[in-house]
Amino acid sequence: MRPRLLLPPLLLLCLCLAMAPARAQDKPDTSPNAQAPLPEMPRPRVALVLSGGGARGFAHVGVLKALEAARVPVDLIVGTSMGAIVGGLYASGMNADELEREILGVDWNGLFSTRQPRQILSQRRKEEDFELSPVLLLGFRDGAFHLPTGAVSSRSLEMLLRRYTLPTRHLPSFDGLPTRFRAVATDMETGKAVVMDRGDLAAALRASMSVPGVFSPLEIDGRILGDGGLVNNLPVSVARDLGADVVIAVNIGTPLAGRDTLHSLLGISTQMIHILTEQNVQASIATLTPRDLLLTPPLGTLTSGDFDKADELVRLGNEYARTVSEALARFSAPAPQYQAWAEARRTQAEVNATRVGRIERIRFEGVSEARAERLATGLDHLTGERADVKRIENDLQHLAAAGDYERVDYRLVRNPDTGGEDLLVGLRENNWGPNYLRVGLDLRTDFRGEGAFNLRLSHNRHWLTDRGTEWRNRVQLGETLGLYSEIYQPLNLTSSSFVSAYADLTVRKVDLFDESSRPLARIQRESLRMGADVGWPIGLRGAVGDLRVGVVASSRRSQLELVQPGFDFAAGVLDVHWRELGMRTAVIADQLDYANFPSHGYRALGEVVVGRREVRGGERSNFTRIEGSYTGVRSWGPHTFNVGARLAHANRIPIGAIDEYSLGGFQNLSGFRTGQVVGSYLAFGRLTYYRRLPWEVGIARAMFAGGSIEAGNAWLDRNEASIKNLLAGGSLFVGADTGIGPLYLAVVSAPKGFTGLYLFLGRP
Repeated sequence: MRPRLLLPPLLLLCLCLAMAPARAQDKPDTSPNAQAPLPEMPRPRVALVLSGGGARGFAHVGVLKALEAARVPVDLIVGTSMGAIVGGLYASGMNADELEREILGVDWNGLFSTRQPRQILSQRRKEEDFELSPVLLLGFRDGAFHLPTGAVSSRSLEMLLRRYTLPTRHLPSFDGLPTRFRAVATDMETGKAVVMDRGDLAAALRASMSVPGVFSPLEIDGRILGDGGLVNNLPVSVARDLGADVVIAVNIGTPLAGRDTLHSLLGISTQMIHILTEQNVQASIATLTPRDLLLTPPLGTLTSGDFDKADELVRLGNEYARTVSEALARFSAPAPQYQAWAEARRTQAEVNATRVGRIERIRFEGVSEARAERLATGLDHLTGERADVKRIENDLQHLAAAGDYERVDYRLVRNPDTGGEDLLVGLRENNWGPNYLRVGLDLRTDFRGEGAFNLRLSHNRHWLTDRGTEWRNRVQLGETLGLYSEIYQPLNLTSSSFVSAYADLTVRKVDLFDESSRPLARIQRESLRMGADVGWPIGLRGAVGDLRVGVVASSRRSQLELVQPGFDFAAGVLDVHWRELGMRTAVIADQLDYANFPSHGYRALGEVVVGRREVRGGERSNFTRIEGSYTGVRSWGPHTFNVGARLAHANRIPIGAIDEYSLGGFQNLSGFRTGQVVGSYLAFGRLTYYRRLPWEVGIARAMFAGGSIEAGNAWLDRNEASIKNLLAGGSLFVGADTGIGPLYLAVVSAPKGFTGLYLFLGRP
C-alpha cells in the first residue's frame, strides 16, 4: 500500500507560521518580556530673552508677532530695560497684536516730557512761562545747588505701566503671571545684577529701564535700582537658572557709534555706556548652544532715541523674524497644543482682571502727614467708588503738574479689614528742590544800533509750610531793572481759595517818538506797587485759570532824562510823582498748549482797577483802568492761525507822565518802535499764520515760518477813536521754540512806520 502524500499538511503548517507575526501585530503582546511603546515626550521649556535698547526695543513686538504666527509657545520671558517692558506686558497677558496697538497709540515723545501738558498746569506754573524762558534750571537744597536728576520725566511712563499691569497687583510672585517673567536691573550701590521675581510689576519694569542720566533710579526694597543693561543686557544666564531647556534670544542693542560722534562729552559718555553694554551682551551670546536661537533684527541707523519711529521698528522686527521661520519651526507646537497654551494665558489674564474692588481709603507715602492731609482733599471723590484707572490717572496727573515731585505713582492694595482696595499714592519730592532757581535772558536788535538785553533770575520756594505756602521772587537786570516778591497761601483744607501778597519794583526807560519814528526824548519811570488779593482757582487745581479780588497801592515817578533840542514838553512831564490806592479785580484763563508758537487753545485776561490818585502838590482825582486781551489758536495739520485782540482804557493822562497804554514792536503793531503809539484808549487786533517746518533741530521743539497782519491805535481822547485812523503793520518771520525761549528773525513793515529787520530771543 502506497503512503499518503504529506505535502498539503506541511504547506498548511508553513502558512500558519508565516501568518503568526502579522497576528501578533494586530494584538499587543502582554508578556512580561514584551517592549512597551515609547511615551510622548514633553516639549522643551522655551525661554524668550529680550535685550534692552531703548526705542529699538519696539522691534521685540514684531518678533513676538512672528513667534505667534509660528505657534511658538513661550514658557518664560526674561528682559532688560525696554526688553523688560515689552516682555513684562506680554507676560501679563497681552498678546502681540494688543501690544502693538497700545504701543503705536502712545505719544512716546510726549510721554517722556519733563512737564505735564500745559493745559493742566496750575495758573501759577503757566505764568512762569511768560516771566522768563530759562537758560539754566537749578535747585537749592541743604545748602548746595543741584541739577535735575533725570534728563526726561518717567511719570507718564510709570502711569502707563501701572495701567497695563494693574490686574497683576495681588500676585505673590511673577510666576503667577500668564507667562513666568523676570526683569533685570542694576543695584547702583554695589554694581550687581538684581533679578526681580515678585512685587510691583510696574515698578520692576520701570526700574529695569532707569537709563543713567535719562531716568532717575528707582528705590525698591531699600535698593537704588538702575538700568539692567549696565550688567546684563541679554540675560541668558537668568533663563538658564530658571530651568529653560532652549533659549530664543533677541538682541536689538544699539551698535557702537562712529568716530564722528566722539567729539563731545555727551557722545563719549554715550559710547562708554554702549561699550560696557556690548561687552556683557557678547558674554551672554557666547553661552548659547546649537539648540538655542539668536535673533538680531537689522534695524539700520535707527537709534535708542527714535521713539517716534515705533511703527517702523515693529515692522522691521516682524519682517526679520519671518525670514527665519524655518529656524522657528523647530520650537513650534502642534496647533491643538499651542491653542491650549494661548487659552490658558488668556484665562489667567481674565481672572487677574476681575480682582478690582472699591476704593475704601486713600493713603500717601513719601510726604508728611500734614501735607498728605492737604493733598488728600483733591482725591476724596475717588473713595467709595470702584477703582477707575482713568479717573485716578487724571487726578494724579494734575498732582504731578504742580512740579514738586519727580515721582508720582500709585498702587491699589488689598484692605484686610473690608476686602476692598486702598489707593496708595507714592510720592518722591524732587531731590533738587524745594528751592527752584531759573536763569533766563532776552535780547533784541534791529541791526541798526537799537537793541536791548535783559538778564532775569527767579526763585520759587515751594511748600514753605505744610499748608502749601509758596514764596516767589524775581530779579531783572539790563534795559529794565526789576524786583518782585510774592507770598501765596492756600486758605484751608476744604477750600481751594487762596490769599496772596506781593511787591513789585521796576525802573525802566521810555522813549517818546515823532510821527516818523524818530526819538524825541527819553523818560525814566520808577514804580513801586504793592497789593494783596483773595483768589479762587478756576478748574481742577487752577488748571483753567484764576480769579482775584484785592487792594493795590502804588507810588510812581517819571523823570525826563534826554530830549531833542527844540522839543517843547507839556507842563508836569519833567518830574512827576504820584500815589494810587485802589481796588482790583482780575481774571485769567489760559489753555494754550504752548506759551510760544501754540498750536491750539486760548488765553484770556481781564483787569479792572478803580481808586484814588494823588499827585505831588496836592491834586487828587479818581482813576479807572480797564484792560482785556484774548489769544485764540487753531491748527490744521502743520498750519496754524493765531488771532489776538487787546482793548484798554484809562482816565485821560499826560503823555509820558503815567504808564499809559502803548503799542509798537514786533507783532504788537510791527513797523513801529516799542512804545511809539501811546494813549488813554487802545484797540489792537492781529492775525498770525505760521507753518511748522519739517526740520528737526536738537535745541528747539520745532521751527516755524509765517507772517502777521496787525491793526490798532491808541488815542488820548475817546472822540478821536475811530476805525478810520487805525494804523497797520505786519511781519514775515522764521522762528523756533528753543529751550531758552522763542527765537525770531523777522522783517517788519508799516505804511506809516518803517521797514526793518529784527532778531528776537527770549521773552519780550
